Amino acid sequence: VAFATRTSPGGSDEEAASTSSAVSVVREDSHVLSDAGEGAPVLVEFLDFECESCRAAFPFVEQLRQEFAGELTFVIRYFPIPSHANAVNAAVAVDAAAQQGKIEEMYTRMYETQTEWGEQQTSKADVFRGFAQEMGLDMEAYDSAVADPATLERVEQDRQDGLALGVQGTPTFF
Repeated sequence: VAFATRTSPGGSDEEAASTSSAVSVVREDSHVLSDAGEGAPVLVEFLDFECESCRAAFPFVEQLRQEFAGELTFVIRYFPIPSHANAVNAAVAVDAAAQQGKIEEMYTRMYETQTEWGEQQTSKADVFRGFAQEMGLDMEAYDSAVADPATLERVEQDRQDGLALGVQGTPTFF
């Protein structure tokens, strides 16, 4: 688990401002799981749904969300690790569910079932589609979102932002 801040020790506010304007820790389209309103502190997690450490951190993150409900905004950003064969497919499936307002359900489902599909070299996109069906998503819209290059670009933008922010592994928190 890595924790990062926006400024480095000894860094000036000016340096922090120029760094943060180049790459945002939170973008306008970032997925907010818990919103405590304007001015509230924000916890951002760069995650990989196939990462065992992310799954291990999931109960703690959920506890924090519950304990600090209304006081802390919680944002997730995708950071699929290249060595995880299904990390991108999982992130695309979560984003497709998010497009139907079901991000939290799919996010939770990924971690609850990770031991069933994770660490496998064959595509589990059909498993993720099954999750979407079980959740009652509009399957035509889901399939369309999964096939839309913009969905993959959204996942990759998060990953690129993470790299620019110095994320080297998951989970990393800002």
